[in-house]
Amino acid sequence: MNKQAQGVVLLLLGGAVVRASVTDMYLRYVKEALQPFLIVAGLLLIAAAVMTLWHDLRRRSSPAPAVGVHAGHGHAVDDGPGDAADDGHGHAHHEPRVGWLLILPVLGLLLVAPPALGSYAVAQAGTALSSEQASSDYPPLPDGDPAEISVLDYASRAIFDEGRSLDGRDVRLTGFVTDGPDGEPMLARIVLSCCAADGRPIKVGMDGSAPTGLPADTWIEVVGRYSDRIGTDPVNGASIPYLAVESWQQIDAPRQQYE
Repeated sequence: MNKQAQGVVLLLLGGAVVRASVTDMYLRYVKEALQPFLIVAGLLLIAAAVMTLWHDLRRRSSPAPAVGVHAGHGHAVDDGPGDAADDGHGHAHHEPRVGWLLILPVLGLLLVAPPALGSYAVAQAGTALSSEQASSDYPPLPDGDPAEISVLDYASRAIFDEGRSLDGRDVRLTGFVTDGPDGEPMLARIVLSCCAADGRPIKVGMDGSAPTGLPADTWIEVVGRYSDRIGTDPVNGASIPYLAVESWQQIDAPRQQYE
């Protein structure tokens, strides 16, 4: 891969990062707060690509260096820089072509945008509540009836506070459907610390008027109350809380699919 090819790959990669950063595509990979850093990184890649191409074109357009003869050897040697090295026997050693593999992530960003983590990832990992710290001092639920809270907030209150901070109120949760260990539908949401690579699922079982017959990864909004039923995650043995569902409705996937 010569300098021009390296510059083109850098330009494509930087353009793909910027394109993903100014649309909602980046939310499939990282948290929303990281958008400015992605934009800066993409612009730096584009600047590096432009400088690489400019430097290479300038070098190629400069006058060819004189060919001299080294005393005592009689070999003509080109003293100018080149893209391939000579081993002294007239054989040029080209740079390894493996560098072209760098274009694969570019094509992935431009042509094949994978979806956000969903039910498959949930089935492979244990609920993240196993790493949560128990607390007995939860703030009051937000105003409104029902109170709109995250899946993580409900699960934490239900397990570590035994539902005391839920205070018998109706709550509204948003998540996607996934299959539970017993085949019953569960509500899930992926929680990120930084990016999709460290994503962990939060799982909530559903009692009462739970939805049935929905395919995995269907996004729903459920309204219900605390249930004292507790299940066990077969992946890591952690506790899975349940919600007594009073009503539910299918919704479109939200812009920010991670918590």
